[in-house]
Amino acid sequence: MAEHVLSFAEHWRALLTLVLSSAVVMGSPGPSTMSVMAVGAAFGLRRSLGYMFGLVLGTAAVLVAVATGVVAMLRSMPRLDPVLTFAAAAYIVYLAFRIATAPPLSKQDPTVLAPSFAAGFLLAIANPKAYFAIASVFTGSTLVEHFHAPDAVFKAAVLAIMILIIHICWLLGGASLTGFLRDPVRSRITNALFAVILIGTAIFPLMH
Repeated sequence: MAEHVLSFAEHWRALLTLVLSSAVVMGSPGPSTMSVMAVGAAFGLRRSLGYMFGLVLGTAAVLVAVATGVVAMLRSMPRLDPVLTFAAAAYIVYLAFRIATAPPLSKQDPTVLAPSFAAGFLLAIANPKAYFAIASVFTGSTLVEHFHAPDAVFKAAVLAIMILIIHICWLLGGASLTGFLRDPVRSRITNALFAVILIGTAIFPLMH
């Protein structure tokens, strides 16, 4: 009986560890999280939902690639890493330009489109941080001892939920600034600041 209770407690401890580590590692500032916050601030909550769901689905695709071993196979091809890194950096710079030049929310033209679902999806699958962050969290914990497939499925399900929660939180954080950003001067300054931060997330991986 005592062994059963101990095992139950260990499983919950492992699950809590996975949740906390994913929140810290996957939820830390990076191209995906900073971009959804910046888009939320620049275009508002409603117009940013498509972009956010693109990021979520794209990051979930990265998660599946990690869980099935595809990432391990790709990492054995060293020429592919620079291609992904430069592709992500190029798009982040473009997205930073879109955010920096976005008009204040009070003056936005509805015909000016916010970043799309496809844009979010493409950024997510080209984001180098996503692969390393998810791989480190996924391989660093075990929820089901001695059974690889159920363990992988369980961890993937937990991390998929965390991906959704993390992106919603960052989007809400950005969208909470919309009232503040209705002032044209504050809007320009804040959008420019977000653009600089985004470009920083693009340049940093190229320096390593």
